[in-house]
Amino acid sequence: MLSRTADNLYWIARSMERAETAARLLEVGARIALLPSAAGYRNEWDSLLQASGNYDAFARKYGDPVQRNIESFLFFDRDNPSSVASCVTQARENGRIVRTALTSQVWDALNSAYQELRQLERQPRSGLELSRLTEWTMRHSAMVRGAIDATLLRNDGWDFLNLGYHLERADNTARLMDVKYYVLLPRVDFVGTGLDNYQWTTLLRAMSAHRAFHWAYGGEVTAAKIAHFLILNPQCPRSLVTCVDGLAGHLDRLAKHYGATTDAQAQARAMRDGLAETKVEDIFDEGLHDFLSRFIRETAALGAVVHDTYLSGDMR
Repeated sequence: MLSRTADNLYWIARSMERAETAARLLEVGARIALLPSAAGYRNEWDSLLQASGNYDAFARKYGDPVQRNIESFLFFDRDNPSSVASCVTQARENGRIVRTALTSQVWDALNSAYQELRQLERQPRSGLELSRLTEWTMRHSAMVRGAIDATLLRNDGWDFLNLGYHLERADNTARLMDVKYYVLLPRVDFVGTGLDNYQWTTLLRAMSAHRAFHWAYGGEVTAAKIAHFLILNPQCPRSLVTCVDGLAGHLDRLAKHYGATTDAQAQARAMRDGLAETKVEDIFDEGLHDFLSRFIRETAALGAVVHDTYLSGDMR
């Protein structure tokens, strides 16, 4: 496969997963904003920008982190490459370039999302409820992913798509969890209180993982249980260990397909082995924010190695 084809497939997946995460960030903010008392890092909306790494770009254009501005920035703003509008548009453009590598069902899912997005952009913003925008994004992201899983040949192109999904989801799960750090940063006395547990529950609901969590653990919602679920539990489809295991698996398939093992495989295996040896107590001893920040850096480093190995030159 040519590297430019692999690159476009990889970024279809990363862009759609990133669009979904922007929607989930907005849902987290909306739910936390319903709390009766403000107890965050400046405010709950500011925390989303801090965790997503977009604070400086937002501040330059909008200034104050109020809800309406953040909705525009994370959903509609074409100057923000991580907004829903930018990501859906980019995914559709990547799909158009490699149209012959996609089934008609995958292309239809991408194109439908783009055409409906254009209709949303023509509507008055005052008439668009945030819940409608977030549900729309998650629905179309699921449709694209479902079409990929149901119709594509399990070849190297499928592996590159799934590399994109797993890498982006690993990064984004860590960032969504890190919202908690920024919300509670100046008030550590809230940790372990009812407010703290409500915010953890809010995070689970925003990640569509609330019911699955109770199936797996039952009983009381605690920070330790949720950290274990979202980081170390291989049954959770969004957990860090699930994502890293998927990365290692698809990289191993590519090594077999191309007949060569690279630094990408070694780095993914090291991340997988590191998580396998980690206990939830180790995470809190290190500090949840510090652990997540380190994981985000490692994920970015693996993405750079994947790019240099597979996406920057011609492959056969």
